[in-house]
Amino acid sequence: MSLPDDLWKFVARSWLDRRFVVEALLWLAAMRAAILAFPFRRIVTMFGLTEGDVPAGTESPCDERAAAIGWAVRAAAARTPWQSTCLVQALAGMAMMHRRGIPGVIWLGVAKDAGTTESLAAHSWLSSSEAILTGAPAHERYTVISFFSWPGRSRGLSKTQ
Repeated sequence: MSLPDDLWKFVARSWLDRRFVVEALLWLAAMRAAILAFPFRRIVTMFGLTEGDVPAGTESPCDERAAAIGWAVRAAAARTPWQSTCLVQALAGMAMMHRRGIPGVIWLGVAKDAGTTESLAAHSWLSSSEAILTGAPAHERYTVISFFSWPGRSRGLSKTQ
């Protein structure tokens, strides 16, 4: 894809989609910097994530905003000049959802690396309800070793937040 094609696609989207993409770019940059600067445990503490506890409401249908956030993070991550790994994407999506009071879960998994017999590959993905928002490709081959969640807000939120 070329830059002009990407710009035309961006302009053709709704104002909310464009807003989400810009916000996703900012969060991707912030989370990439955070991963480089802080231990993961510190990031978990900064956002008040709970380890090993899936919040209530995760079995309900996926919030439209959560699906839009997932799309925006994936679209922005594919176009960043820095490496937006699966963990960076999951954290960026988490920050956007957390800010809007949408509950979700960041999953961390490992699998044997196909290239060697003794090496492990790691992967993370973000889910809301039953929907996987980031990191969906091949997540099934990974064994979950940990997961972190945050509760949503029960009070009314506007659709555009």
